[in-house]
Amino acid sequence: IYDFYSLGLGDPIPISASNAMNLGDLLDAVVVAFPAEVEESGASDEIAIAVVGRPNVGKSSIVNALLHEERAIVADEQGTTRDATDTAFVWEGKPYVIIDTAGIRKRGQVYEAIEKYAVLRAMQAIERCDVAVFVLDGKEGIREQDKHVAGYAHDAGKPIVIVVNKWDVVNKDESTMQDFLKKVRNAFLYLSYAPVLFVSAKTHQRISQVLPEVDRVYENSCRRIATNVLNEVVADTQVTTPSPARNGKRFRIYYATQVAIQPPTFVFSCNDPKLMHFTYKRYLENQLRQAFAFEGTPLRIIARKKVSV
Repeated sequence: IYDFYSLGLGDPIPISASNAMNLGDLLDAVVVAFPAEVEESGASDEIAIAVVGRPNVGKSSIVNALLHEERAIVADEQGTTRDATDTAFVWEGKPYVIIDTAGIRKRGQVYEAIEKYAVLRAMQAIERCDVAVFVLDGKEGIREQDKHVAGYAHDAGKPIVIVVNKWDVVNKDESTMQDFLKKVRNAFLYLSYAPVLFVSAKTHQRISQVLPEVDRVYENSCRRIATNVLNEVVADTQVTTPSPARNGKRFRIYYATQVAIQPPTFVFSCNDPKLMHFTYKRYLENQLRQAFAFEGTPLRIIARKKVSV
């Protein structure tokens, strides 16, 4: 006989392993405990934050520090977190969901089936989040696998906040932070748009800066630019710095429009998409960032040949 009084839903319900007569009563009691209404996925105003990184950089410690409670299990051994776990919370009156993910290792170093599942769940967390908090280990420095993990979030088009954890145990002088920042920028050239915070989950140093940065980059990823304003900036950009000539021809943009957010996506109607060199595309992206404050979010630029009527 099993005692299900721990449900807190009334008298104990005896269940016999050989007799399923009372299973219906048990299920009825369990259903009572369900929420009256289950909100559809994607219908919530919650900002979903995925805390990602390679193993043992302190992702779960960051989650606990942000929640101000020991919600996630923390240990020195790698692989303590085996699944992506969601925790809802409210900060300054706004709802959030924080996702603590398993550390993502190189494919060749993932041996167990359960770890493969954990990595898959971490990748899915990146896909469904609104903002990725990418955690680095300030003590160990930047590793090759860090670049792969950050690349997943960048390729998924997610706003990113880079958090350098364990800063309390780093031997520092007046130039340590700037030197590490230079290393971050050199190692992650494709994340030049992402803000960098130096924190300690253990001492809560600068942890209070994480959520304001999450809000800021999320808002930037949702920003829409009026078409007339966008075209003014693009026109000024082409006049100031024309595209380099290729085979006697220059890349020219006739019309620009924003077609999506999260990430902000722009379509340029042009003479020939093949004439847009990647360096000029990067220049255009930088001009958009400078003009419209797109810090923290990747941008998508699509060149399409103008259709003649």
